[in-house]
Amino acid sequence: MNKHRILPGAFIVPLTAVLLVMQGCSTNGASADSYTVSQAQREQTVRLATVETVRAVQIRAGETTGLGAIGGGAVGAVAGSAIGGGRGSLLTGILGGIGGLVAGNAIERGVGNKQGVEITVRLDNGDLRAITQAASGETFAAGQRVRLLTSGGVTRVTH
Repeated sequence: MNKHRILPGAFIVPLTAVLLVMQGCSTNGASADSYTVSQAQREQTVRLATVETVRAVQIRAGETTGLGAIGGGAVGAVAGSAIGGGRGSLLTGILGGIGGLVAGNAIERGVGNKQGVEITVRLDNGDLRAITQAASGETFAAGQRVRLLTSGGVTRVTH
């Protein structure tokens, strides 16, 4: 009997915490309601426009950090190695690690994705602009008058 066997729970709880922290870090403030610290208290240019079209879009998180795959692989390997004994334990540990790696990577990719909206507006001078932002409680419809707030290359559509 191996006296130094580490219990799977000893790794599962900390790695689950890491995955939850990653979820919190993935929000990038892409909505009209969210500002970064550097965007707060900065003057913005305001333009008025009329909504032409609105369509739902998916905003993808982009590149992953790899932490989800690493954490998932570690959790899967530890959990898998707890099954069986000897060579069986090694095999289930490897299979668990591979499965956890794939699952952790998928979780990391999915955590940062969010629902968005692409709003095409006609400025008062006749120009068309399209702005994509995260969906929030604010809804837009064709024909509505809206404000475009622009500062530092970031434009938001608000009422």
